[in-house]
Amino acid sequence: MERKNAWNEYSAKDLRELESLCDEYMDFLSKGKTERICVELSIAMAKKAGYHDLNEIIGNGKKLKPGDKVYAVNMKKMIALFQIGKEPLEKGMAILGAHIDSPRIDVKQNPLYEDGGLAYLDTHYYGGIKKYQWVTIPLAIHGVVCTKNNKVIEVNIGEEDSDPVFCITDLLIHLSAENQEKKAAKVIEGENLDILIGSRPLSEGKKDEKEKEAVKNNVLKLLEEKYGMDEEDFLSAELEIVPAGKARSCGIDKSMVMGYGQDDRVCAFTSLKAMLNVEKTDYTTCCLLVDKEEIGSVGATGMQSRWFENTIAELLGYTERYDELKLRRCLANSKMLSSDVSAAFDPLYASAYEKKNAAYFGKGITFNKYTGSRGKSGSNDANAEYMAEIRKVLDDADVAFQTCELGKVDVGGGGTIAYIMALYGMNVIDCGVAVLNMHAPWEITSKADIYEAVKGYEAFLKGIF
Repeated sequence: MERKNAWNEYSAKDLRELESLCDEYMDFLSKGKTERICVELSIAMAKKAGYHDLNEIIGNGKKLKPGDKVYAVNMKKMIALFQIGKEPLEKGMAILGAHIDSPRIDVKQNPLYEDGGLAYLDTHYYGGIKKYQWVTIPLAIHGVVCTKNNKVIEVNIGEEDSDPVFCITDLLIHLSAENQEKKAAKVIEGENLDILIGSRPLSEGKKDEKEKEAVKNNVLKLLEEKYGMDEEDFLSAELEIVPAGKARSCGIDKSMVMGYGQDDRVCAFTSLKAMLNVEKTDYTTCCLLVDKEEIGSVGATGMQSRWFENTIAELLGYTERYDELKLRRCLANSKMLSSDVSAAFDPLYASAYEKKNAAYFGKGITFNKYTGSRGKSGSNDANAEYMAEIRKVLDDADVAFQTCELGKVDVGGGGTIAYIMALYGMNVIDCGVAVLNMHAPWEITSKADIYEAVKGYEAFLKGIF
């Protein structure tokens, strides 16, 4: 079953829309380097489209009615948008769910040290990464520092042309004979992913060049001058190390996007765009963007928390009345696309894929009926009846789509939030955009697949019920 290449089907109007969408996406990707920033960007887009903060509705004691648009935020790292439908909530919702965290390197809580006249930040990596990919590339620091007097300091260094960048150093090739005998997983050790942050000693009023930790002290002085923070404030900081630089068009034909964090922000952005584009449906629609997927969806801002369920309970209370049975029915009757990326076929590593069941650039939105590994372990295996419903919705809307697996059987595997939402008894299937270089500092997607993702997500929200 050969799927068509979407590029061959586009009109001049389609191509203009595609390029406009992808320009907007690249701007979102360039700015949204952390889950906190993604939530901020999403709120701004939602407000522009007429959405209101659910907490304000609750505070004012107002009732929600069909057509109302609201959003709720959890700890600045997770957001859900809802457009209230005509049908009662207990009949279910059409849900798009993606994650906005991406593999990265996090700064430890006691990070700053000096060695050999150089100052470093000690780190701990987040999510599944090939550690050797993160050395010798320009890096930026994003995040927040929270002081004891409740002041929240936003940090963003490395994105502007006038900013400095940071780096993880690597051993020169001339001294690497022994090092290169190691396996790829051990060439760069996790404890050696420390960020080079300075080399100039503090000299004001100091004549002794041998002063202990003069470089570290100079870094602290600069941090105090720029951000008003001291070393103790690292204890209550969330600082993320990410690749510096903007997302760009890739290829001489500009047919692709190259940028950091496309797993899974490409699906987060396209889900959000589809949600904002859809107006007045019979059933309530929802776009859910979550944190912590890359480390198991744990914690208060991960999908395993009860926040989403609690938010639906609030919706019930402000549309009709809260009832536990209605809440359970709402969740069980809902239908969801777990909007997450899949592995694009890479001819240079063809042995890792089974070609008939691989995702290809330009052939549209992807469906993984199941993920997991070692005999589908840990996967959500979607029902055939549900896949048939989705096929009809997409075919009726002329959306290019393809089905795939995450590589050959027993070669590897992965997971998403799908299995967590399936615990409620709802129909869920993984559906997203194919990615090359997944989990690398710079990932690549097809612009055609991004365009088809928005079309597909819109069709789902409008037509799955």
